[in-house]
This record gives sequence, C-alpha cells and structure tokens, in this order.
Amino acid sequence: MGDQAMPERVADAEQIGLSTREARAAVQPRDAGNWAAKVERLAVERRDGVRGTNVAGRRLTGPVQGFGKMWEKSYSLNAGQVTTPEDAIATWKAHFPEFWPRGNRFAGPLAGISPGDVALLDLAVGGGVKLSTGVFVLYADEDSFTLMTPQGHMFAGWITFSADQSGPDTFVQAHVLMRANDPLYEAGLALGGHRKEDLFWVQTLTALGERLGVADPQVDTRTVCIDSRRQWHHARNIWHNAAVRTMLQRLAAPFRGRQRTQSAS
Repeated sequence: MGDQAMPERVADAEQIGLSTREARAAVQPRDAGNWAAKVERLAVERRDGVRGTNVAGRRLTGPVQGFGKMWEKSYSLNAGQVTTPEDAIATWKAHFPEFWPRGNRFAGPLAGISPGDVALLDLAVGGGVKLSTGVFVLYADEDSFTLMTPQGHMFAGWITFSADQSGPDTFVQAHVLMRANDPLYEAGLALGGHRKEDLFWVQTLTALGERLGVADPQVDTRTVCIDSRRQWHHARNIWHNAAVRTMLQRLAAPFRGRQRTQSAS
C-alpha cells in the first residue's frame, strides 16, 4: 500500500490499542473486518489440555509497553511450488498447534484462528518448567495472521505469520517484533532464551514445510536489534511475570487441594 493509505491504516490500528509507532510496523489491513475489536482486558474460557492461568483480565502489550531491547526476527521457508500462499496459510491456521515442538501446547477456539480469538498456552521453558500464558489474534486474513501478547508473557510484541509469492515459489514466514516484558525475562533471553526461541520457530516452520510437502525444508533466520535501550520505567511489568506466577501456582496447588478436601469433609 502507498503512503496515502498510511493515515487510515494507523487509525485502524489505534482503535485496537496500538500506538502510532507500533501501527507503522503492523500488518497491512485489507478491510476493517480483518482486525480484532479493541479490548481493554482479555476474557477467556477454560479449555482442555492447558491450565489457562495468567490470561484472564490481562491487558495486551506491544513493544512500546515492553522492558528490554527491541528485536525484529524473521524465520522464512521457501515452500517452492508445492502450494499457494492462500493454501499454506489455510493449512497453518487449521493445524497451528500441531506444528509446535513437543512439550508445548496451544489451545485456541475450535473454529480456528479469527480476529479477536484468545488462545491459551503452556510453554516449555526448560528444566521441566511450564509457563502458562496466552495470545490474542490481532489480525487475520487469507494470507496472514498476527498474534499479540498479554501482560506477563515472555515478551511484549506480536508475531505475524504470512505467505507470499516470489516468482513461481511460495514463501512462508514468521515475523516477530518484540521486547522482553520485564528484567527477569530480559536476563533469560540473554542467557540462552533467544537461541531457544529461534529453535522453536525453526522447528515450527520445518514441521509446516513437511506438512505442505516440501522435501527438505530449510528455514532462514534473521535477527536485528532495532533499539538497544531498555525501558526501565516498564521494569514493574515483573509483577505480572507469568513464569514466576506459574511456578508459585504449582507450589501452592497441593495446599489448595488440601483445603478443598478439608472443606468437603
């Protein structure tokens, strides 16, 4: 889209709670129906297979609300001529949880991925520890969709999944714009978290490529630090840290169970 479309594009993004700076990096809307309605706080229903904690009542967070350095990451796969962009995204949406590495769970609505949906996540963060959080479907159309993170997630930002045509070939991509949500997550990213995240998306796109029929999927990774500053005024985001809260919830679970038993007796 040309520069003339930018004001309308930014206005659409601001209606769902994005700053102008974020809006200029966001996915290009084709019509208003592809964007989620503005939400103040997330509301979710429990789903089988995930704990579903640390999501209800949380606000959405973009990179502007994050703490750490701002990173732009892309993971791209050349799917050749085995599929079209529309079919690749349709497959990705319909089977999204199936492409995640083992040990991670994504529980979204049964109807698939649509603007305004909230998915619940249990993520393996190492050492047998699981982090319970979620994502919000910010935007979705026939050849792309974007997920945005809530307070307490590992990073503040969004991930756009897209597919397009370059010559005869179809390329699929995951594009991440993010800051660590708080100082604890920032330290975790520096101590191997970035490598772990890169591996997560490489494995995801490799699994997608295999499903699409690519004989030998090869994922290209690109990482750029676009702002090396840390936003110390957002250090208080640590209050919502989902990793800490998940650990405390697991430690408290036996005591809650004992209290319920005593109440029933």
